[in-house]
Amino acid sequence: MDDRTEIFEQQRTHLRAVAYRLLGSVHEADDAVQETWLRLQRSDVSAIDNLPAWLTTVVSRICLDQLRVRTARREDLDAEPGDLADHAGSDPADEAERADAVGQALMVVLDSLVPAERLAFCLHDLFGLSFDEIAPTLGRSSTACRQLASRARRRIRGQGEDVEVDRVRQREVVDAFLDASKNGRFDRLMELLHPDAVVAADAAAVAMGGPPPRLSGAREVAEFWNGRAKAARPADLDGFAAAMWSLRGEVKVVFAFTVEDGLVREIEILAGDLDRLDVHGRKVRSR
Repeated sequence: MDDRTEIFEQQRTHLRAVAYRLLGSVHEADDAVQETWLRLQRSDVSAIDNLPAWLTTVVSRICLDQLRVRTARREDLDAEPGDLADHAGSDPADEAERADAVGQALMVVLDSLVPAERLAFCLHDLFGLSFDEIAPTLGRSSTACRQLASRARRRIRGQGEDVEVDRVRQREVVDAFLDASKNGRFDRLMELLHPDAVVAADAAAVAMGGPPPRLSGAREVAEFWNGRAKAARPADLDGFAAAMWSLRGEVKVVFAFTVEDGLVREIEILAGDLDRLDVHGRKVRSR
């Protein structure tokens, strides 16, 4: 047995626990773990420093893709009865035990979350991954992943109405910000920005002539956005207000907003791997 096979077998129980909590189905979880194994066999892992973390990322992405397809098709799949421990072997990992402590009632609530919220919540709250570790899987910043998990947590605690209020308030702030940007209203931009606001651009956006990888502070962010959003159109992303720029009908750049206390705290400019961005299981769409 080579090293990567040995590591995979050591992580199998953990991977099945992650897949089961994300998908709510033992059979689908097994399929996701099997696909992870196949991808491991096809990959050059010589440059990977942390193979267990890589495996968790891969199985999470596979599950995320399945959740998006499921939501896009408006499927209503119930979680299968029984605990994963019944299927995971005689010595389940700590992560599996923690996941199995979550009852079937939670699985029903998890099914009501959009895929990105479900993944952020499960990986952080059930399996203890940091938001920095979760961010690459979702293609979002750690701040945005934290917000996704927070929304999920409120809904699970029975505060779904608060989430809907968040959506309305966030949309009002984003729409006001885009209007101020398009019309060159610098003072209004400053009013809408958190004092510690940041703009974070991925490598693809920087290569397209966007901003530096990071801008910090309300004034610097406002100066960048002043008069700049003329071609941006309102969009929905993860069920919340965003913006996008298209060329010949194809989305090229997505602007993801994080709003805290009624102010824009972070704007992510995303141009790479846009297929991973989710809008209720679908690709980003205009509104």
